[in-house]
Amino acid sequence: MFSKSLVSVVFAFFLTSLSLGAIAQEIGPDELVRKVTTDILESVQKDKQLQAGDRKKALALAEEKILPLIDFEEATRLAVGRAWRTATPEQRNRLETEFRRMLVRIYWNALGVYQGQTMRVLPVRMQPGATETTVRNQYIRPGKPPASVDYAMRKTADGWKIYDITAEGISLVLTYRSEFEQVMQQSGVDGLIKRLMEKNTPAA
Repeated sequence: MFSKSLVSVVFAFFLTSLSLGAIAQEIGPDELVRKVTTDILESVQKDKQLQAGDRKKALALAEEKILPLIDFEEATRLAVGRAWRTATPEQRNRLETEFRRMLVRIYWNALGVYQGQTMRVLPVRMQPGATETTVRNQYIRPGKPPASVDYAMRKTADGWKIYDITAEGISLVLTYRSEFEQVMQQSGVDGLIKRLMEKNTPAA
């Protein structure tokens, strides 16, 4: 799995996903990332409860502002790989639900790493009418080299949404695909669902 430093960078994936309603459908993907990330980073820096690790407030922040612009169905489909085509509708729904829960849980654990960071969004060049693009970013950390983060985005009926992130050359979705394939080779799709449920169940 990811190193501690990479996990810190990967969860910029969630910090760039604020729901902006109609605005999300009108502005370009790079402007959306820039505006959203600035707003979220400022919120974390100003909120002492979030800085102190308030779990309830962090999860509420994720549910209300961060998750609506993540394309969880597409991200789950890519992470599951070929088995997605033969999975039943019920299995697909359960996979997406558990994958979403897992990412939200890890988001909460990594929330504090963004204190003191700033971000630079590089210009995006797209052909007219393009529906997919990559938004390239640099997270500036005091005393350290910039961390490069690339967001794979696609345009949907609800505006631009993120479905994958590549940090330090490693794709979040493809990394999980490797892990998921190993589980499914041993116990199938239902085995993967069970494994995700176990990961999402707090230890007693």
